[in-house]
Amino acid sequence: MKTSIRSKKFTMGMVLFLVIILLLSVSSAYYLNRLSSKTSAILKENHYSVVYARDMSENLININQEIINCFLINKNIDTLLINKEYSSFSKSLKLEQNNITEIGEDELASSIETNYNDYRDSIEKFLKSQNHATAKVLNMQKKFDILHQQLILLSQMNEKAIEEKTDDAKVSAQKFTLQMTLIGTLGFLIAYGYTFMFSSYFNDRFYKLYDGIKEVVSSNYSKRLYLKGNDELSEISLIFNEMADKFNKFDQESYVSIEEPRLKREMSLSDLQELKNVLEKMKTFEKQASELISKIENKG
Repeated sequence: MKTSIRSKKFTMGMVLFLVIILLLSVSSAYYLNRLSSKTSAILKENHYSVVYARDMSENLININQEIINCFLINKNIDTLLINKEYSSFSKSLKLEQNNITEIGEDELASSIETNYNDYRDSIEKFLKSQNHATAKVLNMQKKFDILHQQLILLSQMNEKAIEEKTDDAKVSAQKFTLQMTLIGTLGFLIAYGYTFMFSSYFNDRFYKLYDGIKEVVSSNYSKRLYLKGNDELSEISLIFNEMADKFNKFDQESYVSIEEPRLKREMSLSDLQELKNVLEKMKTFEKQASELISKIENKG
């Protein structure tokens, strides 16, 4: 059964190129997804902790500032403001405790909670006390300093983790880029190799067919083509050989019997016209093949 060049060779080429494109697409999606996951992890795990530490520091400073100002000017403390800051601080602390990522962060968050409760108890006692002694204010200020330093340490811990994970993400991006370059290069080499083999296959067969046509057009009817395979070009070579055999037979008979009036009368006008048409087609095909070969050589 004859195999079509278009259905076999071209289909194989298209499938190969589609596989390469699919491989590059899947690889790109996979590596971009991994890189995106790393970046998302940095934002989710550490950036939030920095925000929580900053919010708790602001709440703590507002509480301490309210107490100091009221003590200095001897006025009543705004308990609504204090309670609001309490609520905001507790909310941020709980969020931080549910977002532990670094080594030692859990212990630090627990220590912050303990010191915060101690600092809050001191404030409550101070508010209930009739005697707002300076010693009590200094004691609260000392507890404030300890708690504030711990919040700064919490923020620095997560900022350092962000820097380290960002550097790791950059290294991963470089690694992914290298891997994608290797995959792309491999795909290019495979595609180029297939294109070269495909071009060489057709070049050789077209040259043989072209040379055969030139020989027949030059009246060398003994020329034969032997193209192996089951495609259209192999079929053309068989037709070419049959045609060359007929030309050769006709040429020999015409030389032997050209002087015999009987053979001249037997050669019908239609036979001569058919041979003329075949020669014209051969010349046309020779011209087209010559143009095709010139294009192949220019591309090469």
